[in-house]
Amino acid sequence: MRLLLSDAPLPAGLPVRKNWHYLDLNQLRIANCRGCFGCWVKTPGRCVIRDDAVSVYPLIARSSDLIYVSRIFCGSYDVPMKTMLERSIPVQQAFIRLYHGETHHMQRAVVEKDAVILAYGDTGVEEQAIFRHETPIICCFGAGEFALLGRKSYLRPLRRRCTNGKAPDC
Repeated sequence: MRLLLSDAPLPAGLPVRKNWHYLDLNQLRIANCRGCFGCWVKTPGRCVIRDDAVSVYPLIARSSDLIYVSRIFCGSYDVPMKTMLERSIPVQQAFIRLYHGETHHMQRAVVEKDAVILAYGDTGVEEQAIFRHETPIICCFGAGEFALLGRKSYLRPLRRRCTNGKAPDC
């Protein structure tokens, strides 16, 4: 399954494709994470907050390809995307392992995935550098329009890469 998560309004008439899901996070009711760790301790794998996020993080876990579309805000993802990413903690376990010299949470029934991050916004060089540092992937920027920031593979080798600022076909 492929999933596109966006904090920008999605254009009408996106092609209907088998195994594709498109989600406009601004159209969903997603509360902030409380940091209670109830998803790890009280109800493992399920968030204790009952809102639209509980239907989104299982899609993230099941998808093999993810496309994140987010405005850069203060050197990071914009609020709707950051909120959803924080609420995706139930797909992880509290246990940590060493993976390629980095610490990673162990996953709960999560499909191996490739991820693409598309960022937009009229940002300055400093804000782009902060985002590039916080998002450890290949980066290419375009002011005021969608621009491919790169591809990061999770749990399996990279299949396609961004080269010369051009997006790989997904």
